[in-house]
This record gives sequence, structure tokens and C-alpha cells, in this order.
Amino acid sequence: MPEGHTIHRIARDHRRDLVGPPLRASSPQGRFAGECRRLGRRSLVAVEAHGKHLGYRWEGDVWLHVHLGLYGKFRRVAAPFPDPRGQVRLRVLGPERGFDLVGPNACELFTSDQWRSLAERLGPDPLRSDADPQRVWERLRRSRAPLGALLLNQAVLAGVGNIYRSEALFLTGISPLRRGQDLLRSEFDLLWRTLCELLQIGVRYNRIIVADPAVVGKPRSRMARQERLLVYKKAACVRCSGPIEESIIGARKAFACPACQR
Repeated sequence: MPEGHTIHRIARDHRRDLVGPPLRASSPQGRFAGECRRLGRRSLVAVEAHGKHLGYRWEGDVWLHVHLGLYGKFRRVAAPFPDPRGQVRLRVLGPERGFDLVGPNACELFTSDQWRSLAERLGPDPLRSDADPQRVWERLRRSRAPLGALLLNQAVLAGVGNIYRSEALFLTGISPLRRGQDLLRSEFDLLWRTLCELLQIGVRYNRIIVADPAVVGKPRSRMARQERLLVYKKAACVRCSGPIEESIIGARKAFACPACQR
């Protein structure tokens, strides 16, 4: 499933490509045809990302909510527009650019109240300017659940997925098995800053990059896939050379160095 940096990158690109002119919306597979007729040839006013959710606000205060889930993806298209490929749920075209949406977990029209209600159920998103880390801290310090599970709970912290969970905890030296209530405030502050920085790098480069360019010896844009991460799906720790342990936490496989992560 795409992590938060991917969703924010999509929102940024769609704002650039589609906000402003009247758009054409269609559903080549037919499953979203009625909703497309409601959209007509409205203009797109704004695109928001909150965690792993996208909200498209059209003129007339009509919202399109998209959650990609495990299999959903956007295909960017440009004029002259090609014929749709596969089961395209939604095609949105502007004068020069557009997108095809395939296989989303959710694709539905919302009112502004429905979008606001969804956002209120989600935890703070480190990539949003309105994110309040105090809300996350309050949830963590009251919980006996392991941090590895809490970081994947979108009601606690929105946008963090399995890779960022493992990598951020490794960078901060915190075990994913540590209970939320045992986390020190200074450790939380470091964890929050680390997640913010990693997600911002992810948006900029459109991929998860954790490794330090000074250590790898090349800029982030030139790092190979196996060079970008430090602990996720690794066999040995880059710090102490000890074995990386795998464990199922929050129904997902977590990776950690038992020697370096307290």
C-alpha cells in the first residue's frame, strides 16, 4: 500500500496539472458513470492529502474521495490522450493532462461534511501544516500497545506505513516492541522529527530514501534501491553488523536490530 509521501506527491502533481480549467470526467469501466455525470464539466478547486486519503474539491463544493488501498494506482496521461487501458474506474482530463484511476479501494463522491468527518477520524499527518504532534503524544503515552502497532494505526498517526515504521524506529534507536506508555517525551520528539524529515524526502524524490548520502557516497537521486534503506528487509545491521530480527507487529512484518534498538 502506498505510504503518505506517495499520496502527497500525487496531490501536488494533480494540483499542478488539473486545478483551474473545466475538466472532463468519465468512467470507462462504467462503475463510476453516474458520479461522473454529476461532476459534469466542473473545475477542480483544490486537492488535499491526509495520510493515505486524497480529497478532490470541485466547484460547487463536491468532493471526490480516493483511497488507493493495496492495488489502486493512478496513470498520468497527456494529450493526445491514449485510449484507456484495463479497468479504468475514473478518467479525468484537462486541456493538456489528466489521469486514469485503476483499482482503488475507495472512489466516491463526498460532501464537505463527509470529507471533514473522515479527516477528523484520522490522526495527525506529519506532512500537513496543521499536524499537531501533541495529539499523537497523548495517544501514545496512554497506550500499552507496542509502538510498532501504534505507528501503523491511522487513527493515531496518518500516512506512516510499514517501511517508514521500521526505518524511523531504527534511526531513533527505539524497539518496535516498546509500549507506547514507556516512551519518553524526548524520544517521541525525535521520532516525530525523523518521520517528518523522511516523509518530506519521500515527497521530493517520489520514493522512500532513508540512507545518508554522505555515508552512501552518492546523492539521493542516484541511490540504487538496495542502498536507500537501512533496516527494512535487511539481513544485518548497518551499525553493529548483528542480525536483523523480523516479527509480526500490527499484522505486518517489522524489522529491527535488537542490539541497537532498546
